[in-house]
Amino acid sequence: MAAKRSAGLLLFRRGTGGGLEVLLAHMGGPLWARREAGAWTVPKGEYVPPEEPREAAAREFAEELGLPPPQGPGLPLGDVRQTGGKTVTVWAVEADLDPDAITPGTFEMIWPPRSGTVRTFPEIDRVAWCTPDEARARLVTAQCAFVDRLAERLAAGE
Repeated sequence: MAAKRSAGLLLFRRGTGGGLEVLLAHMGGPLWARREAGAWTVPKGEYVPPEEPREAAAREFAEELGLPPPQGPGLPLGDVRQTGGKTVTVWAVEADLDPDAITPGTFEMIWPPRSGTVRTFPEIDRVAWCTPDEARARLVTAQCAFVDRLAERLAAGE
């Protein structure tokens, strides 16, 4: 079986004072409800070739946040491999978004475990604008590389 692949969009903006801010999503469902560190992610989702990763990133953004993906050029931030083996590919897009405007997609799972009760949960339960330092403290560890790459590319004038 091939390793799973995900693609996503990392929105960024210039915050108050011109500092960089990135939009992160807190993973939904009971497994993440009480966690902060390592429970945030770039809005992303799985895809299977022949779907193109950039198209999957836009589709998943819309599915997870309930909003159309932002228009504008995407700055490729490359891939990371997460602890579980999944490869994540991300593009950064400069855009603003009101965190209160999201209408997250949902998923179903049996909860509590072995109860036989199927419940519906949001894929993400909230989004927030974060400084790079805040993002590094909240993100799934491997995804911190995307924030670092974005900051480096912007500092280089890209």
